Amino acid sequence: MITLFNIWHYLVIFMLLPVLVGGVFLALKDENSKYRVEIIVSFFLVFLFLSGIRIYAVDKNTKVAKLYRLENKRNLNTEKIMFSGVVRNEGNYEIGEVILEIKIENTTSNAANVDRGSYFVPSGFLYSFLGFGSKDDKPSRIEEKFTVAENLKPGETKDFIIYIDYPPHFQGFASSSAIYAH
Repeated sequence: MITLFNIWHYLVIFMLLPVLVGGVFLALKDENSKYRVEIIVSFFLVFLFLSGIRIYAVDKNTKVAKLYRLENKRNLNTEKIMFSGVVRNEGNYEIGEVILEIKIENTTSNAANVDRGSYFVPSGFLYSFLGFGSKDDKPSRIEEKFTVAENLKPGETKDFIIYIDYPPHFQGFASSSAIYAH
């Protein structure tokens, strides 16, 4: 995984560094303390926890990627679904990696009468007691993640095409997507 730090990441670390240095200094200053090592470890863990939370928050606010023109087409010859689109860096800082998560759900022929996510669940003798035809054999939902761009500069766009195998037991499909910038 490629992650790029910008000036805000380093600023967060350097703002929290005095907490760690001050804690270690106070622990070493007390000569009669039995718990010197425990105090140093505690300050180090607090430093890691606070810097992790703040770096995550800075990452979410400075790295903004948007997805445009996402289209899907089913290729019957290869039994694959092709997703194509454009990803753009909308933020002011470089993005190390853009990940696209695609979710495909099986749809039935009477999709208007079926609520999203409720599908036929077999309840016969072979399914219940012997394990034939279990849900793991034919999942009704597939989730896959793809890296669609790396080292995306501010304002830069990148086209992508990805392929997902079309499950033979699907009657139709509905897709949803989410994009993550790191």
